[in-house]
Amino acid sequence: MKNNNYEMDMTSGSIYRKVVRYSIPLILTGFLQLLYNAADIIVVGQYCGKEALAAVGSTSSLINLLVNVFMGLSVGTSVAIAQQQGAGDRRAVMETVHTSIALALICGFGVGIFGFFMARPLLLWMGSPQDVIDGSSLYIRIYFIGMPANMLYTFGSAILRAVGDTKRPLYYLTAAGLINITLNLVFVIGFKWAVAGVAWATIISQLISAVLVINCLIHSTGSVRFFPRQTRLHRAALKPILRIGLPAGLQGSLFSISNVLIQSSINSFGSVAMAGCAASGNLEGFVYTAMDSIYQACLTFVGQNVGARQYRRVRKTMWVCMGVVTVVGVLTGGLFGLFAPQLISIYSTDPEVIRWGTRRLLIICLTYFLCGQMEVLVGQLRGLGYSVLPMIATLTGVCGLRIIWIYTVFAQYRTLEVLLWSYPISWLVTIVFHAATYYIVQKRFPRENLALLAREMA
Repeated sequence: MKNNNYEMDMTSGSIYRKVVRYSIPLILTGFLQLLYNAADIIVVGQYCGKEALAAVGSTSSLINLLVNVFMGLSVGTSVAIAQQQGAGDRRAVMETVHTSIALALICGFGVGIFGFFMARPLLLWMGSPQDVIDGSSLYIRIYFIGMPANMLYTFGSAILRAVGDTKRPLYYLTAAGLINITLNLVFVIGFKWAVAGVAWATIISQLISAVLVINCLIHSTGSVRFFPRQTRLHRAALKPILRIGLPAGLQGSLFSISNVLIQSSINSFGSVAMAGCAASGNLEGFVYTAMDSIYQACLTFVGQNVGARQYRRVRKTMWVCMGVVTVVGVLTGGLFGLFAPQLISIYSTDPEVIRWGTRRLLIICLTYFLCGQMEVLVGQLRGLGYSVLPMIATLTGVCGLRIIWIYTVFAQYRTLEVLLWSYPISWLVTIVFHAATYYIVQKRFPRENLALLAREMA
């Protein structure tokens, strides 16, 4: 089903070509989102010093902890609409669209209020140093003022991705990104607002991207057209969103707990280490985003083909995406590892910041392809409608192992390298868990489709 030039029918044609065509705009979109954060970090790092760099860069794990539950609900939106689109159920698609926008507003205002008032207590719990905590608290409080706009863009772009449209979110984010970078320079260099300046630039750009994506849905000629007056929660549409999205969101939030603990451990090395790791973490995001785009492709392709009952293509999608994400992860991770000191120096010219950042970047980026493989398996299972199983596997293999690692191995050998090796080890263990889960789940595919697959492979 293809309703306009932006939507994509994923139930026929070459899976490999369509995965690549779908993923490239997503990769570029993800890069632009990271440039938001990179612009924040680079500007404060170059013009406001390493304390401001640490203040802005060290907030990501706490922000993710607070918003990931709600971001996970957008995964439920994407899977539900993809399956409904594949089945040709336009009415269900429309109800899910309006339910998703209502949910975005509810979540945006709820988490925004909570994050605004709880920023400082949570940073104190994380052990943020005294020379950093005031800046971090200010950045987070301003950031959460823009949370309703953030959620509207997140859910709106998830709706578009579900029908194969990854181009228009890229266009909108390009415009918002240019505004964000311009405002960073104006607010920080011109107005001397420092941390507050980059925070206000971020939420203004988020508001612009939200307005653009909602306007797109209002004027859509396809099945995802949005009528503002019909915005409400439809019980039938809410159920699959929550069934898929809540476990995904809970997984993301609990996943962030282990990252918060790791950030707290990094904080114990001081503000210079925090600044170096903040710069490295931002760079790692570019590698992760490239791989996460393949996860998004897997999620949507599987969802549409499950709706169309094309189980042969469901199986093939997993292998195609696994191959693509491995190549992408190895190439991008290797490139970032090769030029680690030069890349860190973009954020700060302090030799100690560069040294700490390089130490982190080499370990994470050279093994990051394992994370990509793990994510593709998660996307495969969620696209099939299974969300609790990958949540349990991820919480056990990633969160559980990292927490144990921090309180045992790292407690005994307190070096940055020992702390960071918890990442690739936990990815590898979780891959095994997810692969075993998928092996069990795929046996439940209808026999006639497996028989067709066997005949085609013979």
